[in-house]
Amino acid sequence: MEVIYVLDILGTFAFAISGALVALDKKFDIFGVIIIAFVTAVGGGMLRDVLINAHPINWIGDLNYLYIIFSAVLFTFLFKSKIAHLSKTMFLFDTIGISVFTLLGLQKGLSYDLHPIIAIIMGMISAVFGGVLRDVLTAKIPLIFEKEVYASACLVGGINYLILNYFKVDENINFIISAIVIASIRAIAVKFHLELPKIKNDLFTTSKK
Repeated sequence: MEVIYVLDILGTFAFAISGALVALDKKFDIFGVIIIAFVTAVGGGMLRDVLINAHPINWIGDLNYLYIIFSAVLFTFLFKSKIAHLSKTMFLFDTIGISVFTLLGLQKGLSYDLHPIIAIIMGMISAVFGGVLRDVLTAKIPLIFEKEVYASACLVGGINYLILNYFKVDENINFIISAIVIASIRAIAVKFHLELPKIKNDLFTTSKK
């Protein structure tokens, strides 16, 4: 599981940078930047652990997460003007992050004997709620509620994991395949500007001619 742990760390680093950038754009002070970076990076996993009563909480049990977040904040302060040119790299890390966080959250839910549907929800919470908390704290409409195919990719990847798990596919192979599914859906959606449909009219709404 070492490779997965490295991917987890890379995703945490990318999420922390995205949170720090938002906080800097909002003119937050250094404490505010650290808080937003922290919430973005580990907020989803922390919420998941609270909901399923898992102890220790993710970052409390592994201080490497804190070190990575502080490093990401420092990196953002030092190279903010250059990070914009790394958008493709950051997108790659972000995509890796949501893929790994989804599956780690799903696995943790299953290890606590949760119903598979609830375990998938825990995986989605792990992946996307750090960003939701970041946007709420910085007075923005959360991205997943507005336009991007984000949580949906996590949902499909989680279902894929459960199906392969049912057929007794090796855990590491299952993890890799399911992560690729999530990353591919996310990448395709962004490349082709795909969005989920919005509800505009109901059965009783008459269209204007």
